[in-house]
Amino acid sequence: MDENSNPKTKYSVLEIGEVKYNTLFTKKYLNRKPYIPENPKQIVSFIPGIIKKIYVKTGSKVKAGDKLLVLEAMKMNNDIIAQTSGKIQKINVKTGDHVPKNFVLVEIK
Repeated sequence: MDENSNPKTKYSVLEIGEVKYNTLFTKKYLNRKPYIPENPKQIVSFIPGIIKKIYVKTGSKVKAGDKLLVLEAMKMNNDIIAQTSGKIQKINVKTGDHVPKNFVLVEIK
């Protein structure tokens, strides 16, 4: 800290490795959306598109790598596959639905 700095300024401690730094975070940084890790049990759309075909039904068992549905985006058919094994708990779409980006398509239990 500089000896000329305002004593009312509140510094935050940022720890990188074993080194601690006193720093000021910008308002933009403080108001950012916090990081939330992806849930492999929720299959979300990575791009807006149209559901062309659904290969699974509620209650069916799937293994990691199985095709779940086809999402058409930008004139390309994208196979959406299961990231993890489990049982289909809920299907939130039907054939012909338009879905936005980051929409939960299928939930696996």
